[in-house]
Amino acid sequence: MKRLNYVKRIGGILAVVGSLLLAWSCAYWLTTKLFKKIQYVPNEYLSLLINSFVGFTLFFCLMLLLTRNPWVRSKQNQYLHPILQAMKMISEGNFNVDLSFYSNQFREQDKHHPYYQIVENIKLMATKLGEVEEMRQEFISNVSHEIQSPLTSIIGFAHALKNEDLEPEERRHYLEIIETECIRLSKLSENLLKLTSLESEHLSLDRKSYRLDYQLRRNILANEPQWTEKKINMDISLDHLTITADEELMDQVWINLLHNSIKFTPQGGTISVVACKSGEDSIIVKIRDTGIGMEKDSLMHIFERFYKADQSRNRIAGGNGLGLSIVKKIIDLHEGDIRVQSEFGVGTEFTVTLIGDSWEKYKVN
Repeated sequence: MKRLNYVKRIGGILAVVGSLLLAWSCAYWLTTKLFKKIQYVPNEYLSLLINSFVGFTLFFCLMLLLTRNPWVRSKQNQYLHPILQAMKMISEGNFNVDLSFYSNQFREQDKHHPYYQIVENIKLMATKLGEVEEMRQEFISNVSHEIQSPLTSIIGFAHALKNEDLEPEERRHYLEIIETECIRLSKLSENLLKLTSLESEHLSLDRKSYRLDYQLRRNILANEPQWTEKKINMDISLDHLTITADEELMDQVWINLLHNSIKFTPQGGTISVVACKSGEDSIIVKIRDTGIGMEKDSLMHIFERFYKADQSRNRIAGGNGLGLSIVKKIIDLHEGDIRVQSEFGVGTEFTVTLIGDSWEKYKVN
């Protein structure tokens, strides 16, 4: 096969060289006849220029005739038609293009052929666009589901409130449910806007140097009503560390992680928060709880939008599955890393690592 391919290439080169020789020979013969007829003999340099011009003209005309040859045009259409058809299908939103024709036409050694490269890139583009479309459809479906559930509750209880025979206690209970569902909708909208903002190409981080341990302690104290209500023991160990980052965005990271730990830790459980230096060029923040934990299958999807490891518990707690997606995006923007370890019935540990120039050891005067 390789020999046949080389023979084809050599044959193509010889055909081009032969065409050039034929064109130049004809040009020389024509110009010689012309000079004799007009009885004019130009100098050698001018004669060479005239011969070259006529030779190029003849070669161009020859190539033009060959390309307009019905057999050549049918071959070109044979290759181009599937490509054009595939591009038309993609433009109409159909990404299941079939270009198997080219798989039969091109062998392994022909993978550098221009048509082969075009086909492979079209197939790759169709695959990527198909994945984006699938993600878009899934996103719309998830958003619709998240919105529909609270709206159904609000409509149902609002209809129930029309009953004039309701007891004041029942009426208050229904209004509290409506208020809770409205808060869920507001939180969903807020998180969607936040994710859109974080994924914007024009987003610029407002980096500044600040005390990481102060930030963590402040967020822990801000959630004190929640963890004291459940009588959760907070085990805190924070080194004196200064970090260079967007403080407002990092607040979202710690708030979301702490809320998750508090939400899924039972009465009398323990949450530990540790911040320390790791190696020479990074710091680590670990938030561990003794909560319900997760199965191994859930860990693979924990940072996906709208994913909920436990649908029933998340529904009761009011989550919408966007918090950890926001956390992951913010950590990625800071060129850091977040990992999660969990064991069902034992607890969960989130480890945030910030690497490189994003930290420096705080020195106490």
